[in-house]
Amino acid sequence: MEPQRSQCFVVTRAAVGAAALAVLLAACSTDTSRDATRGADSAAASGSAAAPELLGSIDGLHTPEAVRYDPDQDVYFVANINGRPTDADGNGYIARVHPDSLGAPNLAFIRGGRNGVTLDAPKGMALVGDTLWVADIHAVRAFHRRTGAPLASVDLTANGADFLNDVAVGPDGALFVTDTRANRIFRIAGRTVTVATGSDTLASPNGITWDAAGGRWIVVPFGGPAIWAWTPGQPPATIAAGQGEYDGVEVLADGRILVADWTDSTVKAVGANGAMTTLVTGVESPGDIGVDTRRNRLLVPLLTPSRVVVYQLR
Repeated sequence: MEPQRSQCFVVTRAAVGAAALAVLLAACSTDTSRDATRGADSAAASGSAAAPELLGSIDGLHTPEAVRYDPDQDVYFVANINGRPTDADGNGYIARVHPDSLGAPNLAFIRGGRNGVTLDAPKGMALVGDTLWVADIHAVRAFHRRTGAPLASVDLTANGADFLNDVAVGPDGALFVTDTRANRIFRIAGRTVTVATGSDTLASPNGITWDAAGGRWIVVPFGGPAIWAWTPGQPPATIAAGQGEYDGVEVLADGRILVADWTDSTVKAVGANGAMTTLVTGVESPGDIGVDTRRNRLLVPLLTPSRVVVYQLR
């Protein structure tokens, strides 16, 4: 049975602590699709003649937390929590969407409880070869990017994992996974798990991405104002600072760093000099953003309105 379409959601940060992504979603009977549409339609760059253009949205989702573009297949993967982000309820799923038909997502591409799939509350995703890796509370799960078949699962419970949030692949093929509540970044090479770094100075690390041009990791925290540049074995270095409560992060081909910001429902851009400017506004509860590198699009999952809004970057 397909899960029912989203109705109304209430965000409660205290329920999972400030260190978590902090979204407990409680359904109610009022339809908020109209309000969510108004929020998406209000998106615009602040004071810029080259504002991203809102192209449309992917609807019919259920707490979408992350979007990953697959350039080989030319599709979008959307991780749907479908409930509370800390609940091992087995009903999470990965939707598959064709960029030229945003209104027709395949909600059953990878679904917890079907075809041998275990998936509770999927969040960040990364692609390595034909494998789609997904962060899922205490484990990182692997699926075939073309068929959706389950391939592997790396359980980090014994390593103290508490809230695995984002996952990215490094230049050596190893996975780096943020744990927002445990203030750690794990490294997974093969099936070997180590703690790459961990301390309270990480301020609840949320989004992570590899900056190939800079030869460094970019890490954004949910619990602090600093955006970090980080190299394993060295302390993080602040490259920009704002209000905090950051979620997803991506590096564009032109070097700009895009960051989802919960404090004012925006996506911000960080330039080479560390200056932070607002790129789009009105994106309520923005999650782990993605970039369509073929079309130069920004993909913003909105957790509480349960949709993904799509912008043409300029």
